[in-house]
Amino acid sequence: MSARPLPNPPPRAGEGVKSRRPIDGILSVDKPLGQSSNHCLQLVKRWLQAEKAGHTGALDPLATGVLPLCFGEATKLSQILLDADKAYLATLRLGIETATCDADGEILRESAVPLLDEAMIEAALARFRGPQRQVAPVYSALKQDGVPQYKLARAGKPVQAKERDIVIHALSLVEWRAQELVLRVRCSKGTYIRSLARDIGVALNSGAHLSALRREQAGPFTLARSHGLDELRQCWENGGPAAIEALLLPVDFAVQDWPALWLNEANGLRFWQGQTLRTDPGQAPGPRRIYGGERFLGIAELLPDASLRPLRLVKYAPIN
Repeated sequence: MSARPLPNPPPRAGEGVKSRRPIDGILSVDKPLGQSSNHCLQLVKRWLQAEKAGHTGALDPLATGVLPLCFGEATKLSQILLDADKAYLATLRLGIETATCDADGEILRESAVPLLDEAMIEAALARFRGPQRQVAPVYSALKQDGVPQYKLARAGKPVQAKERDIVIHALSLVEWRAQELVLRVRCSKGTYIRSLARDIGVALNSGAHLSALRREQAGPFTLARSHGLDELRQCWENGGPAAIEALLLPVDFAVQDWPALWLNEANGLRFWQGQTLRTDPGQAPGPRRIYGGERFLGIAELLPDASLRPLRLVKYAPIN
């Protein structure tokens, strides 16, 4: 996260937006119910007066929870967070199937919920743990002939359901009521919890849809490290952009779980120029976060032949 001088006095509520400024870092927002991910991004970007920003995988308006926002140089690592595992608390409503597989969709079918017990539920859940092929909802942002499928579905045009390879790393029953299941899910990128709810409903012979969803973790970001919009608004009203900037996590937090490699000044400069370097043999190949002096330089792949290949370079990322 950079510490750069603020321009003119920060805007207050009702004032126009001042000139944008370079801000580098990551802020995890606890997205509220009913707001789009892009609305949260644009709101925080305006409060920070940031030049460049992006989120790391949208949450539906129905969903709440962890939404990491990347600013400046951190946007170069947004794909890593998009690809990271996610964890959710999901509520399934049994006995009702909807067109969108969630509570916002048109009801397609209603059926009686069979008499269930915990053993039956556990047997059904066991079928969905591990690697699998999942059919995405018809109402999804996946594209068909260059057009998001949800737009085709809303227009009444035929949509070809798409299958994707996913992994459900963990799936457990948290709470069980007559017509409702609360599940905790840890999964790979590309997983649709709406599809999981639909498929579990089929496995229980009752039908189901996703009635509530809370994202508890996205990569290294958790609810404990996330800030609600009300908190951020209050920070901004009391202290302007600087008060929110103080909450940013450094750019390298996105890859904090990767092994670190420190380079001397000469090799650090070569790496920062995009050159592939030779390193000491005997190290396990794989991704690395790279540092030189007091700065995070970017990320790289350490190859089996001990060469270090730059993947993403950052311009300005001091270490906190």
